[in-house]
Amino acid sequence: MPITIFEMFESGRSTEGDQSAQTELIFKVTGTEDTDTIRALGSSLFPTDHAGKKFQNYTLDHLGAGVWELVGKYGLVEPKKPGDSEYTFDTGGGTQHITQSLGTRRYDLSAGMPGPDFKGAIGVNGDDVAGVDITLPAYQFTERHYVPAENVTGAYKAALFYATGTTNNAAFKGFARGEVLFLGASGAQRGEEDWEITFRFAASPNVENINIGGITVALKRGWEYLWVKYADADDGVWLTKEAVAIYVEQVYPESNFASLGIGT
Repeated sequence: MPITIFEMFESGRSTEGDQSAQTELIFKVTGTEDTDTIRALGSSLFPTDHAGKKFQNYTLDHLGAGVWELVGKYGLVEPKKPGDSEYTFDTGGGTQHITQSLGTRRYDLSAGMPGPDFKGAIGVNGDDVAGVDITLPAYQFTERHYVPAENVTGAYKAALFYATGTTNNAAFKGFARGEVLFLGASGAQRGEEDWEITFRFAASPNVENINIGGITVALKRGWEYLWVKYADADDGVWLTKEAVAIYVEQVYPESNFASLGIGT
């Protein structure tokens, strides 16, 4: 049976008025049950441009008995190609629980009997140092990349999996070592040509030479956790609490973000 192509009466219908304006070309094809033949036909059937719009993609629907419907979509926006990328960001910030302040203003009941000096410890009550939750700089950003299908192998997907929940072991996207946390990636294949993959990150700044309760911390990387050890102290009038040791904990492993395949 020969293959026959018909352009449907409703072909060329459009929506107009903004960047989402779209036109559809609709064809009916008869004479074959072979999917590969239809796909090859679909790849050559639709022109690159139509009615001032760019070809986006096409769908095919098997109606049975050798009959297929192919619908090509055209839009004003240039379709994404393998190698293209998009970026978004959010500087909303994150929270951290702290027990030491950067500075203290003390107001006493009597100048002759000043209150205890806790040397920056926050919320001291008996044996407890309650602390407070504060907002810290936290820069969240995403990158959407269009990756050729041949690059998205099982090994590549595994690399994304193992890198999730790690920090950068070298400079990455303008951030220093330890400042970027990889939150994971999600992807979907577009036809047979490429994958659309969204990569999610959060960044927190490294800090150097910070003074906490009279103790200098040489370096705290962005996603390390800092905590303070307190002990009783006697200033001659009051029994107080003061910092006696600072601990900086690495809580996320590091990895080489070059394995993500999106540049550094």
